[in-house]
Amino acid sequence: MNRYAHTYKKEMSEEDIKLQYITTAILSKWDKNRITMETKITDGKICLNGNFVHRYKKSAKFADYVLYWNSSFPIAIVEAKDNNHSVSFGLQQAITYAQMMDVSFVYSSNGDAFYEHDMLTGREREFPLEDFPSPDELIERYKANANGGKGLSENEILVISQPYYFSQNTYEPRYYQRVAVNRTVDAIARGKNRLLLVMATGTGKTYTAFQIVYRLLKSGMKRKILYLADRNILIDQSIQQDFAPLEKVIHKINVAKDNKTTITSHQVYFSLYQQLIGDDDKEHFSELFDKDFFDLIIVDECHRGSAKEDSKWRKILKYFSSAAQIGMTATPKETTYVSNIDYFGKPIYTYSLRNGIEDGFLAPFKVISITTDISDGWRPLKGQRDYYGNEIEDRIYNNTDYDYHIIIQDRINQVALEITNYFRSTDRMQKTIIFCATEDAAERMRIALTNLNVDMCAENPDYIVRITGSDDYGKSKLDYFISVSSPYPVIATTSKLLSTGADCKMTKLIVLDENIGSMTELKQIIGRGTRLREKDGKTHFVVMDFRGVTRLFYDESWDGPVDIDENYHAPKHREPTEPPGLPPKWKYVIDVSSHFDVVSSETAQILADYQIDSA
Repeated sequence: MNRYAHTYKKEMSEEDIKLQYITTAILSKWDKNRITMETKITDGKICLNGNFVHRYKKSAKFADYVLYWNSSFPIAIVEAKDNNHSVSFGLQQAITYAQMMDVSFVYSSNGDAFYEHDMLTGREREFPLEDFPSPDELIERYKANANGGKGLSENEILVISQPYYFSQNTYEPRYYQRVAVNRTVDAIARGKNRLLLVMATGTGKTYTAFQIVYRLLKSGMKRKILYLADRNILIDQSIQQDFAPLEKVIHKINVAKDNKTTITSHQVYFSLYQQLIGDDDKEHFSELFDKDFFDLIIVDECHRGSAKEDSKWRKILKYFSSAAQIGMTATPKETTYVSNIDYFGKPIYTYSLRNGIEDGFLAPFKVISITTDISDGWRPLKGQRDYYGNEIEDRIYNNTDYDYHIIIQDRINQVALEITNYFRSTDRMQKTIIFCATEDAAERMRIALTNLNVDMCAENPDYIVRITGSDDYGKSKLDYFISVSSPYPVIATTSKLLSTGADCKMTKLIVLDENIGSMTELKQIIGRGTRLREKDGKTHFVVMDFRGVTRLFYDESWDGPVDIDENYHAPKHREPTEPPGLPPKWKYVIDVSSHFDVVSSETAQILADYQIDSA
């Protein structure tokens, strides 16, 4: 009988082993409401093979069982195997999942027994099926051994007991968001007052911030919270979207209207740095609030002004120094002059661009580098004058000069032509951001593209729009450009305005036609394309590089994958160059209409085909 039963068990599938033995053993101690099965951890990477795009579902990670202290706190993982494997065979796989999810107790079983790895103590043991630990046993063990054996404080237990916010309109946190939230609220509960969260663009930093705020408010641990950013779009998007469930207790600070007697009635305050410190360096924050008014401050995009030691924005953080302060960024900055790590400390959690793409939560991308006829260097003819009659300095000009020190219309036309040809061979309605050297360069690029795409512009004049800081019309179209449902504008030419903050969910092409020497800036720009919208047809994006920025992808501080299409106009090797300093008050302007010698014969013919006068 025993031999038959043993043989029969060996023939059972993993699912049968789970049903007959493992699930039964767990349910004898655990309520089913504290268990999830086949819990998806990652979605599986999206792969790009030429023009074929598919999600590699075999790379998706699922935990056979996740056991919870409560809905916000997973405490154990169980990995099942069939009976042809040893009891501990699934342990390494389960430990990998536990490390990703910050889970403390790990189990493997083949239906004969359980094998345990305690992530808090490092100990392992095997025990019979009927001895699987109860929730109270695991919770008590966690309380005793957490924080290196120091245990949990009453505040930590209080905040662990506080669930996440859930509704029909709010998605359940992904595993890395849970880890970010749980580590942050736990650290604050332990009294830590400076924290840094590093999360790649598109991974839900604002949603994570909302869940942190919600749990700290509901637990009563924090009562007055300030959310700081440096752009209105960041503030408004946060209030209208992720923080919408707290709308009744939210106030957007307006120093022109607010006064100290009435402003204190809210719980969550949003403000621009610029609102709290005026252009005249007046400290409005001290006029409106006592220094101990806020007990939590969240600093969005803290890699920018707040990271500078001498920044006037830092005055706000120092004034409210008694408050816990959380810095959030996709790009932690560490230079001789700027350091948010020095202020906030080392990241309490990091979820990189590479993590997001490998897990399938962010869109992958390919890089195509293009060298125009004059990218490698252009030298004027002897005595050649520019459009305005200025004699051009006799030297070799290259990518560090174009649009900064010298404007060559032929090059602008070539870049616009390459973009147009790519559009015509792929999709002419794909949302595109073109990063140009200056606002003037963005306007010149808009004009060049318009002349090459007159058919599309005839259908809708907003097919191509310049969206820059000084262009009121362009800025009025920003909401339409980032909207998923609005087809126009399709192409946005810009300088710096769209490099960060704008939630461009449908961007499929990013064009680099400016010099970028900062890894921080590059990561922010790449982040404009990383959001996934599979149901809307956004699965990946392309980066088109005209300035040799590709070299930065090989820097050790780049935390994403490198997928360069070497067969697409492979560029010649170029030594890294630094971007120029401030541009001069005037630039040489060489216009194709009056200086035909600057136009290559090949480009002239192509432009003629598009009915653009080049001679």
